[in-house]
Amino acid sequence: MSKWFAFPAGPAYVFRGPKCRPRRTYLRMNPQKNRISIKQLIESFLALMPRRVESDPYSKMLPNFIANVKANPSARILEVGARNVTGNPVRQNFAGFDYVGMDIHPGENVDIVGDAHRLSETFPENSFDAIISIAVFEHLFFPWKVAMEMNKVLRPNGRVIVVTHPTWPSHELPWDFWRFQENGMHALFNKATGFKVVDVKEGLPARLLPLVLDRAFANVGLFNVNMAIAVEAVKIGPVDPRLRWDVPYNEITDTMYPLPSK
Repeated sequence: MSKWFAFPAGPAYVFRGPKCRPRRTYLRMNPQKNRISIKQLIESFLALMPRRVESDPYSKMLPNFIANVKANPSARILEVGARNVTGNPVRQNFAGFDYVGMDIHPGENVDIVGDAHRLSETFPENSFDAIISIAVFEHLFFPWKVAMEMNKVLRPNGRVIVVTHPTWPSHELPWDFWRFQENGMHALFNKATGFKVVDVKEGLPARLLPLVLDRAFANVGLFNVNMAIAVEAVKIGPVDPRLRWDVPYNEITDTMYPLPSK
């Protein structure tokens, strides 16, 4: 045998590889019978079938947000983390609009170099109708501080969309700090930070594959995890004055978000 593969074998998955004895990892979904049901087994394998991204409700949130913003011809838009690293900049959706791209580093699609933790020092308060931030929040030293700063520079009833990860491999080290699930978004965008969550969806489903033979992890591969999350929130008022965070991150770390290697 030349390749690793796995198949269900009664109450276990058996892993076979080249010149290896079978390795058996037990699935204890039914403690009384110590076996996984046929229904659970079928559901587990069906969940592994690839699906089109367009069918994922998460994937509709950013296009819908953009369309709603564009319904206001005079909307002013700020993108936090605008440097073009994907070849698909958000700016191209806002031709003719007052769009400002901000990033911690200079580069293509960046109008202003600035720190997301200090938005209100870069822009006057009540400056924007919408804020977009994609794949940034996992890299923020103090994401709760940035949520507060977004509130300050948004106009009343302004909206923000944040796209980030609940699960994702480490990247852009050493500035990769956080992973967010649905409840975590409500912890960031709430009445204390001056927001109301309009919608939040996780998407891009995946499965975890433990690489250790330990019964404690035997069932992990049966459950969905998601690789992306988007939250849309509307500004309903100012930040609660009791909520403050005055400590700058450069007093805690001497590192900086890395530039891409050339």
